Amino acid sequence: MTSRAPAPGGTAPVPPPRRGTAFAEGVERVRRAAMTEPGRLRAVGAVLAVLLVLFGAAAGWEVSDRAAAAEDVVGRSQPLSAGAASLYRSLADADTAASSGFLSSGQEPREIRERYEKDVATASRLLVEAAANAGDDAESRREIALLGEELPRYTGLVEQARATDRQGLPLGGAYLRYANERMSTLLLPAAQRLYAAETGRLDRDQEAARAWPPAALVTGVAALGALGWAQRREYRRTNRVFNHGLVAATAATAVALLWLSVGHGMARSGLGEARAGAQESLKVLDAARVAALRARADENLTLISRGAVQAADKKSDKYDVDFGRTMDELEADLGRALRLADDDADRDPVNRAVAGVRQWKERHAQAREADLKGDYESALPKVIGGKGSSGESFDGVDASLEQAVAHAQEEFTRAAHGGLTALTGLATGAVTLTLTAAATTLLGLGRRLSEYR
Repeated sequence: MTSRAPAPGGTAPVPPPRRGTAFAEGVERVRRAAMTEPGRLRAVGAVLAVLLVLFGAAAGWEVSDRAAAAEDVVGRSQPLSAGAASLYRSLADADTAASSGFLSSGQEPREIRERYEKDVATASRLLVEAAANAGDDAESRREIALLGEELPRYTGLVEQARATDRQGLPLGGAYLRYANERMSTLLLPAAQRLYAAETGRLDRDQEAARAWPPAALVTGVAALGALGWAQRREYRRTNRVFNHGLVAATAATAVALLWLSVGHGMARSGLGEARAGAQESLKVLDAARVAALRARADENLTLISRGAVQAADKKSDKYDVDFGRTMDELEADLGRALRLADDDADRDPVNRAVAGVRQWKERHAQAREADLKGDYESALPKVIGGKGSSGESFDGVDASLEQAVAHAQEEFTRAAHGGLTALTGLATGAVTLTLTAAATTLLGLGRRLSEYR
């Protein structure tokens, strides 16, 4: 085996330079380029463009999400919540109309019969609509199924009570009391739970619509700050006050960020007004209207049962005790409604309802006094008669509350639509402005790069 002779002078030979990989060479070229001013400009442009694109993407995504939730508030969850409240009222009013018609002793007025049939038809229609929009909500579907099963049973009992009463049999009152019991213990609680479920969905949609867009705001502020830093850097290196591309990008980014902030602020304000004002009023007014209907049904059943059903103390009439308790609830609800009212249009119908309740209680007391003395024939017209009866007072209270509910519903729709309008076009505008800012940034820095060629 031969050995390589030493180089002249006794020094070892110098090995040839080792070639690196293509990737390593590419990295080295990028590193060397980044150490130059053109390389730094390219890096600054890339970072600014990425920040602006991220800002646009975050704004488009988050604003679209908030706008979709606001559209659900206006077009889906609030109407469903209002529908569930209407379902509850229709059932309670049907029960009231059934008891009022029964007191007529076989001569049920046509308007009362039509009111009952309209209430049942409305409840059936609202059940169908609720079932069609329940989706995968197991709680709502369970309550809808229960209501669908029990409503025909209730109407069957009412018809049985009417048929029996027309035959002059006292069993008709028992059928009607049993129908009222099923309404009170099954139908109305199920309708209340359905209303609570739909109102919960409305609250969740409102929270989603009112939430600030954190990613968009953070990236927007970061992009605006980076653009300011880039312009200051250019001024310090070139002593030029403005780079037209960067100035245009800064203006577009500032407009997008301002629009984003103001638009969301207005949307939050509108939806917050709808929730804190009109929605809370609707809840209280719906509760008051249902309390009035329940009180009227209890008042009628007091005359129908004539002491056949006793309260827990085994001395008082159950339905008369329930009437007093429900009237207390009604007065409390009306007091809350007055505290929530913020103008005369809100207060006037509620004040009329308060006066009507006061008159109703006085007339009920007169009818109850006559009934307790055994003068049923005198008590009956004081309850179901025309002018001067407690029925007239109830009709006035119900009409006033209906007007108050309609006004609150209009206020909710107006405020919620205002919140939705504030988000209209914001997603498209923010994306367009940020893409424009990214393009002008690259153009502005591209003109600086051309000076090095």
